[in-house]
Amino acid sequence: MIRSIKISNEYLLVERAPAAADYVHLRAAAGLTPRRLDQAVPALAGSWKAVHIRHVATGETVAMGRVIGDGGWYFHVVDMAVLPAHQRRGLGDAVLGSLLAAIREQAPENAYVNLLADVPGRRLYERHGFRETAPDSIGMALTGDGL
Repeated sequence: MIRSIKISNEYLLVERAPAAADYVHLRAAAGLTPRRLDQAVPALAGSWKAVHIRHVATGETVAMGRVIGDGGWYFHVVDMAVLPAHQRRGLGDAVLGSLLAAIREQAPENAYVNLLADVPGRRLYERHGFRETAPDSIGMALTGDGL
């Protein structure tokens, strides 16, 4: 059963991934690297947990986040995004809080939860207990021509 939780009179948190078209739109509009619909479909299907927030008055998907991982011990928070017109209203906190609550409830003891924090999201992540791992570890990526 898919739960929907009223955050305020304006917003509803839905405990499932957004529609693929909404995912693609939200990533681009929120300033994340744009992705195509053919990338979104398998990405969303591969989520361990995903949530999105809908604006009650318009039905528009205005925020999202998801967790990918093995379900055993490793969980990676990705695709945290809030449309600019809806930022500074606690939606990022609601999304991240919901994802972390699911991990706390369902993951085994000593789970490892990480994310890559872009500058605009760092204060949000720190409020939820995330800390920088450098110099012990740093994020690295293989992209584009390196593949």
